[in-house]
Amino acid sequence: MAAVPPPALLICALDQTEQVKDKVEQCASDLSSVNVVLRQEIADEAHLKEAGRAITLSEKIEIKVQQCAEQLATVNDALTEEIEERKTLDQALSTSNAELLESREQEEKSMHLALHDAVTGLPNLPLFNDRFSQALAQAERQGQRLAVMFIDLDKFKGINDAHGHDIGDGVLQMVAQRLQAIVRAGDTVSRRSGDEFLYLMLDAGDKNDAVKLAVKIIDNIAHACEVEGVKLTVRPSIGIALYPEHGRSPQELLKNADLAMYAAKQRAQGYSIFSPAVQ
Repeated sequence: MAAVPPPALLICALDQTEQVKDKVEQCASDLSSVNVVLRQEIADEAHLKEAGRAITLSEKIEIKVQQCAEQLATVNDALTEEIEERKTLDQALSTSNAELLESREQEEKSMHLALHDAVTGLPNLPLFNDRFSQALAQAERQGQRLAVMFIDLDKFKGINDAHGHDIGDGVLQMVAQRLQAIVRAGDTVSRRSGDEFLYLMLDAGDKNDAVKLAVKIIDNIAHACEVEGVKLTVRPSIGIALYPEHGRSPQELLKNADLAMYAAKQRAQGYSIFSPAVQ
């Protein structure tokens, strides 16, 4: 769309032409007065040829000045109309921009809802899988190690059964907040489903780094909490799978982390690193 002069500039131009118009009209009035005087002098001194030529020239100038004044008036009318059109256009553009902004906000909101869990606000499984695939491709190129953790809340069903799903959702939100509070830059934490969460750890270094992070997660989640007046303590079980030794695809690594989680739950030891022996 071609740029249009803002109304402020048009208003300024209109003010200037109005000022010029006033001056031209004043000049026309002055010339008219002069002509009247010259006519009187000619009437008194008919032999003054020079005065006659002067009055003729002055009358011509007076006509031209009057024509200029009329043209300026036409220009002013056009500018006034243009200003009103620009105001209408500005209002239309403002409305259009507001509608476009609202549409973009709705689109972003819809996209966010499509990629995030409705209860916890964490990335959902499709978004986690997408980031997981990208992280594996980068780790393979750069020779880095990754860790994926499968996190399950122990005895969570008992909380839902005893206190209802609203309290259960409150616990899930608390767990999500505590996970987000310790997530490292570049890492991703996700709600898989129910009371299951996933943690993608980039540049894991060695298994000790993953173990330290798992212990930190367990300690943070296990702190007593209060949800709608109900005091609760929740403990997680965590299974850990490492790239590349425990798998080279997201599916294989998640499956092995899941197996390790069940081993940790059965042994009540908090966390477990995948081992072929647990299959």
